[in-house]
Amino acid sequence: MAGRTARLMLLAGAAALASGSQGDREPVYRDCVHRCEERNCSGGALRHFRSRQPIYMSLAGWTCQDDCKYECMWVTVGLYLKEGHRVPQFHGKWPFSRFLFFQEPASAMASFLNGLASLVMLCRYHTSVPASSPMYPTCVAFAWLSGR
Repeated sequence: MAGRTARLMLLAGAAALASGSQGDREPVYRDCVHRCEERNCSGGALRHFRSRQPIYMSLAGWTCQDDCKYECMWVTVGLYLKEGHRVPQFHGKWPFSRFLFFQEPASAMASFLNGLASLVMLCRYHTSVPASSPMYPTCVAFAWLSGR
């Protein structure tokens, strides 16, 4: 019983520490996002946002709320730099400029190449290992899951 209580206390302490990144907690950022969403993400303003949003952005799943978070992140970064502070993280990530619909193009490219390498190796595995091998289904399942 004492061990269970200690684990619960440890878990509660860890949850209290996990309160988000510094940028997420910044009142300027939170107020900016709230105002932006109220102003741009409902009714006619949302229709206007969708009409001017590039098709590749909507296909990639970028929403009005995502756009507000992105724009307000840069407003907050500007204020931090103006005051001589270090750039904070937002949502556990450092701010990056968006290129097309990628906010972190290098990371996206690395993920794509990782998936491509997994697919190539899976194709090689299919051609060189008989499907009747005992671990064949396990290896194929692992390749599909790890390449995603």
